[in-house]
Amino acid sequence: MSFNLSGVFRPKFFGLFKKGKYNRQTFLSDLIAGVIVGVIALPLAIAFGIASGVTPQQGLITAIVAGFLISFFGGSNFLIGGPTGAFIVIVAGIVSQYGMQGLIIASIMAGVILVVMGLLKLGGIFKFIPYPIVVGFTSGIALTIFSTQMKDFFGFTVDIPSGFIPQWTCYLTNLSNINWIEASASFVFLAMIIIWGRFIKKIPGSLIVLVVGTVASVLLDRFAGIELATIGSKFPELAGGLPMPKPVVPQISFDTVTSLVSPAFTIAVLCAIESLLAAMVADGVTGKHHNANTELIGQGIANIVTPLFGGIPATGAIARTMASINNGGKTPVTGIIHAIVLLLIYLFLMPYAVYIPLSALAAILVMVAYNMSEWRTFKYLLRGDWADVAVLLITFFLTVIIDLTVAIEVGLLLAVVMFVRRVMQTSTIKVISEDQRVAATEESEIVNPDDTQYLDIPEGVDVYEIDGPFFFGIASTFDEFEDRRRRDVKVRIIRMRRVPFIDSTGVNNLRNIIDRNHRRGVKVILSGVSDDVRSTLEKFGLDRKLSDGCIQPHIVPALARAREIVEAK
Repeated sequence: MSFNLSGVFRPKFFGLFKKGKYNRQTFLSDLIAGVIVGVIALPLAIAFGIASGVTPQQGLITAIVAGFLISFFGGSNFLIGGPTGAFIVIVAGIVSQYGMQGLIIASIMAGVILVVMGLLKLGGIFKFIPYPIVVGFTSGIALTIFSTQMKDFFGFTVDIPSGFIPQWTCYLTNLSNINWIEASASFVFLAMIIIWGRFIKKIPGSLIVLVVGTVASVLLDRFAGIELATIGSKFPELAGGLPMPKPVVPQISFDTVTSLVSPAFTIAVLCAIESLLAAMVADGVTGKHHNANTELIGQGIANIVTPLFGGIPATGAIARTMASINNGGKTPVTGIIHAIVLLLIYLFLMPYAVYIPLSALAAILVMVAYNMSEWRTFKYLLRGDWADVAVLLITFFLTVIIDLTVAIEVGLLLAVVMFVRRVMQTSTIKVISEDQRVAATEESEIVNPDDTQYLDIPEGVDVYEIDGPFFFGIASTFDEFEDRRRRDVKVRIIRMRRVPFIDSTGVNNLRNIIDRNHRRGVKVILSGVSDDVRSTLEKFGLDRKLSDGCIQPHIVPALARAREIVEAK
């Protein structure tokens, strides 16, 4: 069996220049959008880097390297990649527990997992993750980001513990230590973002706050003697400017890799969910279609390479992707230009980054958390089915109170449970007794209201009707009917016309049913068995457990065979 990589990995960028599809007008649109998105990404990259427990340099490197690679190797025309708020919690946790070496190894492992997912064509499965789980993750991450920013927002100088409840316990017990100058600056910056966003859409308020805040911190220090906490005060080693990134070679050991499997899996799943969700949103707006498997491989490549330059995990960003589309971005060239713009800013303007006040970055992240929270959607979903509400709340509280890694693992388990529950609701088993009549034609299993021929179920014959997949979630339901069996039954017909597939658990359950009935002297006949189901039964040798003529294509010959058996007995 040969594996065709080109059938799985088809980056959108690689197909741009075939047959003259890309022209000067398209490039100009991409250029304008790329410059705008690059400027938009600047404050977010710095803020996400600091909030994740690393340096602003690492946030920018991530936006540059991953932003370029995701657009170059990705499967979407519009997706803009880089660090996002979703990774703040997990990255900060890995850094605090395993250090930067652990983060680099976990990111590379996550990249490998993503590449394998893409090669195995698993991109489509993420479309089936229930919406309440996605909203639970997102809202929980938003609340966690909001909680972590309260230290810089209010100017607390005490050490703030990790964990939502310990953080707020610490905040509330240290209210007297609020720095009202820092708090006032934070509220002013937050108000600027909100007010600016209501009147001017093209230029983001976060960029204005970054510029105004930097100028204000310099002027207040020089002319009023008021010192705001800045990036330079938090990272004094950056006083000479940001150093050029150098390749990093992590020290990998078997014990380290095994201990980081769970965090790496969390990063990979979170990256897949967020990037493919962003790609689907972009498709909905533009009418284009992304290649999910290629996108996973592109995300994987970016997360393998970026940590080697000191970066952090990256994924597709919905806000930056929509900004690209709204400003005329048409192809992956937009994302490449956005990365080049950030690189130029990094090389020539970043010496001024040390003057950026932490209160401005806190205000930016509080706004990011609000936009991520989806509180209106969260409130709307609370009106739904009790199972959906339970999944939403469980995922949300696990993300906030316990850990994002645990939340994702439990969330995926809940997704499977919800899927099984939904399928079980569509799969039913009913019993038709001899005083009921079954409508059927000799040519088809499908019951039609216009049929004129009716067949009686003979005395001593039970008919089971299975409607839906016969899998592990429904197989044990037969036991309930077996408990209600009639003593005078001689033949049981299991009607399977609406069974699209049967799994190994269903086969095993069917084998047990046949064995139990044969021990009691009751014959079992299968009716309406499709070719796929019959092939599965033959693989497990179940056809050999039945007598000749006991697997029938539809109900008419099955009832005829049952009548012969009853009369013979």
